[in-house]
Amino acid sequence: MMQRIRTIAVAALVSTPFGASGAAAAPANFCRLTAQAVLQSCQADARSDNLLAVANCHNRADAAARKACKQQASESVKEGQQECREQFQARQEACADFGPAAYAPQIDPANFVAAIDNPYFPLTPGTTFIYEGQTADGLERVEFAVTHVTKEILGVTCIEVHDVVRVDGEVIEDTLDWFAQDTAGNVWYFGENTGELEDGRVVNIDGTFTAGVDEAKPGIIMQAHPAVGDFYRQEFSLDNAEDNAEVVSLTESVAIPFGTFANCLKTEETTPISPGVLENKYYAPGIGNVLTVDLETGDRSELKEIITE
Repeated sequence: MMQRIRTIAVAALVSTPFGASGAAAAPANFCRLTAQAVLQSCQADARSDNLLAVANCHNRADAAARKACKQQASESVKEGQQECREQFQARQEACADFGPAAYAPQIDPANFVAAIDNPYFPLTPGTTFIYEGQTADGLERVEFAVTHVTKEILGVTCIEVHDVVRVDGEVIEDTLDWFAQDTAGNVWYFGENTGELEDGRVVNIDGTFTAGVDEAKPGIIMQAHPAVGDFYRQEFSLDNAEDNAEVVSLTESVAIPFGTFANCLKTEETTPISPGVLENKYYAPGIGNVLTVDLETGDRSELKEIITE
């Protein structure tokens, strides 16, 4: 089995009291405790949703409609509970790689630099990366624009990226992302303000987070020195934004209409919030992300153009 290297090793000081027998208590596994607590929260939410649905069923005038409504509510809570269990299993599996320590990255603004020049994830203000790919919903076009705007988060000056997704010309997602690079060369992800749109109106802001707000914490979007087997958190906002990544190759070749690239970094990205979602991303040295493949649907998002001011 491939040995995995943890990107963020945060020391947790755990007391080990002794009982009458003199035996030391086992240290707490904070990762598993977190997974268990999120499971209980998820189950409570499912029960709460069920109770509200049943309350609405009581107000159906027709007896047959009330019965059908309650049956639907019963099926929905079963589906919700199953989803809770699947998410818990995914978090447990991630804990086997992360280890027992609490996730508590120490952010010191003095350890960050102004520019982001990591070869696998360079972000030069004034640069826009255009990606395109055919999906079941239509032609998807992504504009990943590195702006001249900055935002201070946890005392760190972050570069703002404006990320817009269109399908057949209609905007379906509009996001602001914030990144910063530390002195070692790691690129950190400090948050995002994201919205899903329908007919020009925001209908969902799931995934929005800012490090330091409501216990959200930054993660590493790209390591300074990736190694095969590295497994790390890219973001940390429980039950909201929990993307993880694993480095699976450093020698991939990618051929797309924009060009052919050698020695690409390949990652496998997952999230316990949606256990069935699995993506491979490919990063070319000196350019950044050139290809994303959704392994569930087979959809591909390929770099089509780079626009510079």
